[in-house]
Amino acid sequence: MALIVMKFGGSSVGTTERMSRVAQRIVDKKGQGHRVVVVVSAMGDTTDDLIDKSQEIHDNPPAREMDMLLTTGEQISVALLSIAVHKLGHEAKSFTGWQAGIRTEAVHGKARITDISPDRLSKALDDGNIVIVAGFQGMTDDGEITTLGRGGSDTTAVALAAAIEADVCEIYTDVDGVYSTDPRVVKNARKLDAITYDEMLELANLGAAVLHPRAVEYAKHYNVNLVVRSSFTQNEGTSVREEAAMEQGIVVRGIAYDKNVARISILGVQDVPGVLAQIFGALASAGIDVDMIVQSGVTNGKADFSFTLGLSDRARAMDVIAGIRSAVPYDEATYEENLVKVSIVGAGMVSNPGVAARMFEAISELGVSIKMVSTSEIKVSCVIAAAPLQDVVRTLHTTYGLDTVDTAFVGGPQDRR
Repeated sequence: MALIVMKFGGSSVGTTERMSRVAQRIVDKKGQGHRVVVVVSAMGDTTDDLIDKSQEIHDNPPAREMDMLLTTGEQISVALLSIAVHKLGHEAKSFTGWQAGIRTEAVHGKARITDISPDRLSKALDDGNIVIVAGFQGMTDDGEITTLGRGGSDTTAVALAAAIEADVCEIYTDVDGVYSTDPRVVKNARKLDAITYDEMLELANLGAAVLHPRAVEYAKHYNVNLVVRSSFTQNEGTSVREEAAMEQGIVVRGIAYDKNVARISILGVQDVPGVLAQIFGALASAGIDVDMIVQSGVTNGKADFSFTLGLSDRARAMDVIAGIRSAVPYDEATYEENLVKVSIVGAGMVSNPGVAARMFEAISELGVSIKMVSTSEIKVSCVIAAAPLQDVVRTLHTTYGLDTVDTAFVGGPQDRR
């Protein structure tokens, strides 16, 4: 008998009919002799609808009240799902995040979990119940309700699995696993049987939406046995774990892209110590995350540099930069939108030379200019114009043998990325 955490996203419980199907799946798991904890998101577009309603009243509502509002979506889901399980003749108990003992830092909108005290959940399990927990939410030590940000239900599920020492945490979604790239872009994208925590974390951070990065961080830190599966089929999913067997010849495991990209360039900055610390310190103080940074050479004591950031932060970042111009003089600040970041990811890149060079070559053969590049041991990212994205993704998918194993790219002498 195993202890299993099952997480269902909003599309899986988007209607009462789907809710009933999920209840049956949970009951079937219980019927196999397992103890079951379920984590549920808000139904369908409930969260977006609540946000829209709040903005009809106030275009900048208080963060505390938004957390009070948005957590009601998951509370509805857990109660309805518990009712559906009862209808099938099984005992179930629903819990909000705070009832489940989830404690968070005092940050509204994107709080991090600081501790979980699962005593009430353990007792409910010992009493023979299916336990159903609201994802995406917790409570501070001072009793304030908080939310964990987008994808927070994934984080709830993995954190609970770690806290109760579950045998497996199954993430049920509208796809049946992790794919080599977005199957909406590449029709013959392949489902991966397994992927490492590090590879999955890179893909999630680089735009793959199947798992939230914070959930993968928790899984890696606590060595949670994580599986991504479809809530609509019985197909085997993708296992996310510390090590995953490499297919023969496959160096790149997946291709991700992120459309939420803007680039800001600051031109004619005095090349003196501490300038970059002042600029990026000001951006950090404003809560703006920066991704790639590239500085050009120095001419007449001045340098130019560019950086990328989320598109939604572009306007605020330009305001911050304008606000520090008296302290950090520069000639001009410009921005560019309609960009995307496309990335290749694979643990096999560490020991195979020529991977990055082949990426640059494949992109250039499409007549596409690369604006910025970032690398790590297991990924290479390029910022390009948005228009040719689909062609670039399809070309890279073929280039690295992800369409068929027989055409896999196995490296060359050009470089070590």
